[in-house]
Amino acid sequence: MTVWPPVLLATVFLALWELGVHVFDVDMWLLPAPSDIVFAFLHNVEVVNRHMWPTLQEAMLGFATGIAVALSLAVLIELSPWLRRGLYPLLVGTQTVPIIAIAPLFIVWFGYGLLPKVLIVALVTFFPVAVSTVDGLSSADRDMVRLLRSMGAGKWQIFRMVRFPHALPYVFSGLKIAATYSVLGAVIAEWLGADAGLGVMLVRAQNSFSADNVFVAIVVITFWSLVLFGFIQAASRLLAPWAYTREQEQWERKNAK
Repeated sequence: MTVWPPVLLATVFLALWELGVHVFDVDMWLLPAPSDIVFAFLHNVEVVNRHMWPTLQEAMLGFATGIAVALSLAVLIELSPWLRRGLYPLLVGTQTVPIIAIAPLFIVWFGYGLLPKVLIVALVTFFPVAVSTVDGLSSADRDMVRLLRSMGAGKWQIFRMVRFPHALPYVFSGLKIAATYSVLGAVIAEWLGADAGLGVMLVRAQNSFSADNVFVAIVVITFWSLVLFGFIQAASRLLAPWAYTREQEQWERKNAK
């Protein structure tokens, strides 16, 4: 899969954006040109760094916490039919409550420190990993499971030898979604109460009608979301190469038609 088509499209889009702003003489407070955004970033590198690292800390800690809880719960649900019947519908039901409605409660309960922000990110990243892992574990090859059972294998042996390897591509699919949500969750948490972070930078830039700095914050958020996504993608190729090979073959067959 080549990277040139999206790079080319992005380049054309930015060029048209730059040209359109100058041709129609659009005010900077309304829509800055890409060159203005680059200048604003270079002019405010220290400010960006000061706000970037707290957001990354919150995103990483929350992401790790959400993954740990999601994987543990998914394994328990798979090993216990009773938990699957009782807990799985509740997991789905919790997603009907918007995170922006729950977040203020965490601020009330835990204050304005790091903990409530980590918990908010963990909640945002928990669901896609948990659901994708449960689906992956339950969709293992039934014939292979029956074969191992006929050979006297227990639940744990079947899980280790069949279910978990089969579920790895599903796990990484959920991790990719969660990785892109983690930075966004940290920004949302910062909107509700923080003195530093990309969310704080966004609000301050918005209140001062500094659209170029708003776009700077958006670009930095997007960049780190893509970095996390790329890290998970690389890990999936390393730990589940069979899934990546299968995806490549399917993509090549589709584009060969």
